[in-house]
Amino acid sequence: MFFELETLFNTPGATLDVDYTMDFSDVELDGTRPFQDGVHVHGMFLNRADVVSVAVTADFLLTLNCDRCAREFARSFSVPVQHVLVRELNDESNDELICLDAYRMDLDALVSDDIFLSLPSKFLCSEDCAGLCIYCGHNLNDGPCSCHKPIDPRLEGLLQLLDNS
Repeated sequence: MFFELETLFNTPGATLDVDYTMDFSDVELDGTRPFQDGVHVHGMFLNRADVVSVAVTADFLLTLNCDRCAREFARSFSVPVQHVLVRELNDESNDELICLDAYRMDLDALVSDDIFLSLPSKFLCSEDCAGLCIYCGHNLNDGPCSCHKPIDPRLEGLLQLLDNS
């Protein structure tokens, strides 16, 4: 969503409320479309002492498959998006400030970037997910499996000693 911010930049103490829902239904993540309900963005733009900033929060629910056990699960996230906005940069290497052209800002692009940068690298159904048995594929969160694990060939000699006695 685009916001016109000229009045905000020219009026110290001014605010502009933000409250809308972004449609992320076509966004793919790990081969699935996990954003089923959209992303609710709420907060405000504000000019405090001629420093214009954006402070919004993006709330959303992801429906994913666990990276360890492959079971589907849903988890809610709340990502804070806070940036200082400027009209021109004195130091081109400063990536903490966002430079706007023509007092117009596409907030969707900024929120999208911050959402994807905040997501974990692994999605687990729980922190203590046991995963799958590497031999039979049983989900170890449902209990232990009953498969017979192969014996390490380096230890077979010890097993023969135990069988002989």
